[in-house]
Amino acid sequence: MRFSKMYAKTLKETPKDAEVISHQLMLRSGMIKKLASGVYTYLPLGYKALKKVEKITREEMDRAGSQELFMPVLQPAELWKETGRWDAMGPEMMRLKDRHDRDFILGPTHEEVITDIIRNDISSYKSLPLSLYQIQTKFRDERRPRFGLMRGREFLMKDAYSFHANDESLDEEFENMKAAYTRVFERCGLKFRSVEADSGAIGGSGSQEFHVLAESGEDEIIYCNTCGYAANLEKAESVVKEEIVETKEELAEVELKDTPNVAKIDDVCEYFGIPASKTVKAITYMDTLSLKVYMVLQRGDYEINEVKLKNLVDETDLVMLSDADLVAHNLIKGYMGPYNVELGDIILVADESVTKMINHTAGGNKVDTHYVNVNYGRDYTAHIVGDVRSVRAGEGCPRCNEGELESARGIEAGHVFKLGKKYSESMGATYLDENGKTNIMTMGCYGIGVSRTMAAAIEQNNDENGIIWPMSIAPYLVDVIPANIKDADQLGLAEKLYAELNDKNIDTVIDDRKERPGFKFKDADLIGFPIKLIVGRGAKDGLVEVKIRKTNEAFEVKAEEVISFIEELIAKG
Repeated sequence: MRFSKMYAKTLKETPKDAEVISHQLMLRSGMIKKLASGVYTYLPLGYKALKKVEKITREEMDRAGSQELFMPVLQPAELWKETGRWDAMGPEMMRLKDRHDRDFILGPTHEEVITDIIRNDISSYKSLPLSLYQIQTKFRDERRPRFGLMRGREFLMKDAYSFHANDESLDEEFENMKAAYTRVFERCGLKFRSVEADSGAIGGSGSQEFHVLAESGEDEIIYCNTCGYAANLEKAESVVKEEIVETKEELAEVELKDTPNVAKIDDVCEYFGIPASKTVKAITYMDTLSLKVYMVLQRGDYEINEVKLKNLVDETDLVMLSDADLVAHNLIKGYMGPYNVELGDIILVADESVTKMINHTAGGNKVDTHYVNVNYGRDYTAHIVGDVRSVRAGEGCPRCNEGELESARGIEAGHVFKLGKKYSESMGATYLDENGKTNIMTMGCYGIGVSRTMAAAIEQNNDENGIIWPMSIAPYLVDVIPANIKDADQLGLAEKLYAELNDKNIDTVIDDRKERPGFKFKDADLIGFPIKLIVGRGAKDGLVEVKIRKTNEAFEVKAEEVISFIEELIAKG
């Protein structure tokens, strides 16, 4: 490709609405162009990189024994009503009506469609197990599209689905897919970690996420520094290593204390001279679908994990109560507590830690008041008790009980699920076993965000000058730059090497623009060509400079040896 003919409009300035580095660099390097909020056009450079991620993904899925198909984007509402997700998915689902007033969606995922296909085509155990996948555009009406390709309303995804006669077969495929995903991300040249995860709206009994490690990652990953335990913050567990102090503290009588202008935990601690671990905070939530209200109790020095909370109370869309809603329920902001409170239809939820506290302090349910010496069991009980706490780095590992938990930031790029019978049962996907008995199939689901993986690669690989593409997914590997195109020796040698690299099927660009060398070098670094082949004054002596983008190393190489030199660099990755 000749740079003078290439559609790559680079920008010097960073667009104001681009928050993360991948969004900034993809816009500046001319890889994507915004059409609407969360909707982007892939320009030639970006599309070429995207296709390379897609190619690696397809090759590894084929290697894993999955077969490719292509399902419709447009899906009828009836399928989603069968599984109950028509209502459960909420406003993120892109809904529309046809001219006959029939309800459809633009597919955010395809569990219902694939299950409908299989239930109509597969009837015998002899056809199982079966694994199918597709690479296709998905649609989700994000409440707040942001971060470019990281959280868009339209994105490219690989989704695979497997069908089995029993759980043992599903377990085997789950491990097969985990291995395939490991190969995908390794071949993409990325540093990543697989972690235990929450299944979310997809459902199922078990899941693991694959996170590309990057400081800008939205997700916090918790992992043990001794064993292999790792989980995202939504799923992570820990052993709290608190100092064990022998105490003869007895349960004291509850007292109501005046606490003027003391509404926050820090203020309560200062006012009473106690640690936050002796306080209990109450936070209220409402589910927007069921309209149930929950008062959640948490130890003052811990944070509520809202995903764990949703799973514990079996709700999907919890939001904190507004000030107006608090007033409507006769609750006092900053002074709520579990003792001597009129709950009405409010459901009281307590974190496990609260049940173990002795003589804790909590809101007095009146302005400027708190109760002291409140105790779970004696003075109040909760309707629901469970783990709704976010773990923290430094706590103990729940698996080996020896290591200490550490944290890192990650970008979720892949997710594998054991769906079990969530969809097959509700949609009647059955098979006849060897005895002629009807059984329900068990299912797995496996997704890779292809476009997100491309963006995550940039988040992980960049510097102040631009993108540093891994070799395997770079749109072009080599940028041949004649320093002075008016110099016949330089231009002639550059053209010769450009032709030879193309003959070797090495993706190569020649920068034949009538621009200064410095301008070309800046564009090359911004776009992220892994190798710059600079043909300058040494051309008359048959010498060129090879510069590696990742390490900034520069080598003077004889022209007749440069092709083999570059091939060796590519082979090393």
